[in-house]
Amino acid sequence: MLAPEPFFEPRGTPFSEFHRIRALADLGHTVDLVTYPFGSDVSLPGLRIFRCLRPPFLHRIGIGPSFAKIPLDLALTLTAIRRMLAGGYDAVHSHEEGGFIGVVLAWMMGVPHLYDMHSSLPQQLSNFAFSRSKLLEAAFAWMERIVIRRSRVVIVICPHLEETVRSIDPVVPTVLIENAPGSGDAPVEGSGRAVRATLGLGESTPVVLYTGTFEAYQGLDLLFAAAAEVKARRPDVRFVLAGGRPDQIEAFRRDAARAGIADVVMFAGQRPADEIPAYLDAADVLVSPRSTGTNTPLKIYQYLRSGRPIVATRLLTHTQVLDDGIAILTTPDAAGVAAGILSAIDAPEHARAIGASARRLAETKYSYESYLARTRQACDHLTREAAPQVAGGVA
Repeated sequence: MLAPEPFFEPRGTPFSEFHRIRALADLGHTVDLVTYPFGSDVSLPGLRIFRCLRPPFLHRIGIGPSFAKIPLDLALTLTAIRRMLAGGYDAVHSHEEGGFIGVVLAWMMGVPHLYDMHSSLPQQLSNFAFSRSKLLEAAFAWMERIVIRRSRVVIVICPHLEETVRSIDPVVPTVLIENAPGSGDAPVEGSGRAVRATLGLGESTPVVLYTGTFEAYQGLDLLFAAAAEVKARRPDVRFVLAGGRPDQIEAFRRDAARAGIADVVMFAGQRPADEIPAYLDAADVLVSPRSTGTNTPLKIYQYLRSGRPIVATRLLTHTQVLDDGIAILTTPDAAGVAAGILSAIDAPEHARAIGASARRLAETKYSYESYLARTRQACDHLTREAAPQVAGGVA
């Protein structure tokens, strides 16, 4: 398995990789993971981790495309070649841009390739505002086409990516495996009291919680603008943000001060994954204000399991999973998000009913048993055995 990310770090793709490996181990497979020299070691049955060399002067890698990935991916390729020469592999399983390396290695070894598609490579350029170069976008699109066409099966994490694969190659099998297990555990009732005490919040204070990264596509500017409108109506509401690097938090503190909401916005910083359920339990409303992109945010699945009302923008990034029966969907503007938050706070019975519906969905459609069945299906395609049908899981 090729993972061109820090493994393990508590963020989207590494979470997904961790749970892919766990499912493969539960199905009786062993995995040699070739990954970056950053991240924490984890212990899983049947997993061996091989880290590539660290290029000089590189001590961390951010989320999304960057020039720093070029020497890292070259180093990762060399480590992968060494593993290839060791022999004994039945397949190559690649994530993100590691797919291009993976299809070449799989061809050289004469084994099938599985592409784990977490996002569209050319779309990453715009999502992360990395480059507007049409030439670079065309190169990423070409690379994506090669990887998809040379893979025996493609795992996708949302329906939009399934459509992307079909537009490139309508024949290659795709298996839709949402990142539900990788999103984290459900909260334990009552665990949020300690969080509220730590933050200095009373039992009756309405808390609106955001969890996740502070990247531009997450829409925190939209959330801050909405918070100003909420404050004008309900000055008792507090917005708690769990996530962000220290430099990002400082920048957003300044933004909050300029917007006149510094007194209602609280920054909890990056929290370990095992603390997030307690933050969810402390919340009255959960928000996902994304303004761009098409992939379903990883946090949404954990939000569903929490049983708390979710306020999210009515965009494809959310509506692939959420509808009006399990969330409060709003227009992607400050007025819409503010109105959604206020409706959840001012109509608590309706909000609780929506949260309960969301939890029921998570316990059925997004269970670990369903995740495992779809992973088995992908493996069956990889070995060209008859794959069991899973509703919504194969094209």
